Amino acid sequence: MWNRPQLMMDVADLLLTAGAAALLVAMAVGVARLPLFPIRGVTVAGPLREVRRDEIEHSLYGSLRGNFFSVDLEALRKSLERLPWVRRVEARRRWPASIELSLEEHVPVASWGRADGWLVNSHGEIFMAGMSAAAQEALPVFSGPANFVPEMLDTYRLARDFMRRIGRAPRELSVSRRLALRLALDDGMIVELGRQQAGAPIRERLERFVEFYPAILTAGGRRPEAVDMRYPNGFALRTGAAASPESESEGRP
Repeated sequence: MWNRPQLMMDVADLLLTAGAAALLVAMAVGVARLPLFPIRGVTVAGPLREVRRDEIEHSLYGSLRGNFFSVDLEALRKSLERLPWVRRVEARRRWPASIELSLEEHVPVASWGRADGWLVNSHGEIFMAGMSAAAQEALPVFSGPANFVPEMLDTYRLARDFMRRIGRAPRELSVSRRLALRLALDDGMIVELGRQQAGAPIRERLERFVEFYPAILTAGGRRPEAVDMRYPNGFALRTGAAASPESESEGRP
């Protein structure tokens, strides 16, 4: 190599370029760590319904470290997502000296079981957050396998739309271990819907219930306590708590 001046010059140029690049990187890192470019403010985009400002401030206290360039946005995001009512957070830098936060809050649509604070959000996810007893009491109640919650939410929304046609509302939705669905309406009536099946979908059973609801109310001369819609072409009524399956009256379209 010593006899090849051009090669030595190329190697020298390469080393010089690498050294200059390393120096620039070191300088950039050093500048970023200097007490320059301080963060002068944090803004939250959009209104907040449940999350309080003091909760945000307390969460940021331990994670908002460094300057505009060195602050760890991922750590900041994770810290905020630990707050009870926060579902998702986006954090971004806004030149020259601020951080902008976008918080998505949980929107409760149901109570999960009977335990205080356990709720289901509008995405079919279970979460825990503080809520007044009266507010949680006003929500419908879901119960069943936790991994079945998204399907339960879809069924609840479908049932809610159907029940509006007859002036009723679902108050409880439960799923058994065999994934059989049961509705409790706001007037106390129980509607057994059974399992979702390709040949007999839940939608068809709800349609049949709504269609024959006036007849159901007067069948047998008294209002039934429960309606079993698991029959392929009809339904069965239970009119008393002590009634056996043999004493149920069955209606068919």
